[in-house]
Amino acid sequence: MPRAIVEDNSRLALRVRPDDKATLMRAVALEHTDMTDFILRHALDAARKVIEQAEHLTLSERDSLRVLEALENPPASNAKLLAAARRLPKGA
Repeated sequence: MPRAIVEDNSRLALRVRPDDKATLMRAVALEHTDMTDFILRHALDAARKVIEQAEHLTLSERDSLRVLEALENPPASNAKLLAAARRLPKGA
């Protein structure tokens, strides 16, 4: 029988190889926690690091100064930039 679609389902299912599950179970036992807490805590830490790396850019001092200089003294528009601007839809 098919399962009904549940809109507010907070479950997450995943398949793991038996040796990977054994490793997880050993770590869970060593930390005196449960599987859900262990996996969720470590997965969220990893997810936050991925998001942080994707959303933040670190510039060297030299590059930071170059960006500030370009903002304060933008270069003159060249032919390619002007042509690209003319191709933009109106109001963009």
